[in-house]
Amino acid sequence: MRRPLSVLGFAGLVLVVFTVPVAAHHAFGAEFDANAPIRLEGPIVRLEWVNPHTWIHLEVTKDDGSREEWAVEGGTPNVLLRRGLRRDCLVPGTVIVVDGYQAKDHSLKRANGRDITFTDGTKIFLGSSGTGAPYERELLQARQQQGRC
Repeated sequence: MRRPLSVLGFAGLVLVVFTVPVAAHHAFGAEFDANAPIRLEGPIVRLEWVNPHTWIHLEVTKDDGSREEWAVEGGTPNVLLRRGLRRDCLVPGTVIVVDGYQAKDHSLKRANGRDITFTDGTKIFLGSSGTGAPYERELLQARQQQGRC
């Protein structure tokens, strides 16, 4: 009787461990609209360097002069570090351009970032690994030689 209960308990633990991360994560198509590309430009207001996705918050000035804050989802911190993008490259006040895709709910000021471009023209792919990330070896070497993020 003890053995079946132990096996059942272990199976329940495995189920919880593997189900919770899956429930917390989402597919691109579940939240973002591939038919709604967006370009956002402005200074960084805040950075969330957390798993499973980084979040860059920008202050965007609209055509009428009003401002709104947008949250842009990027890849995991580890993926971005491997591409040469460090947390200290995204300090508040840094002006960047983000190309990406708007949330399906267009009332939300949220987007999935494809890439960011710094004011010096440096571009870094922001998406998750395995999604066709462009080859960046030359760009990474050039940024390192310049002492640039």
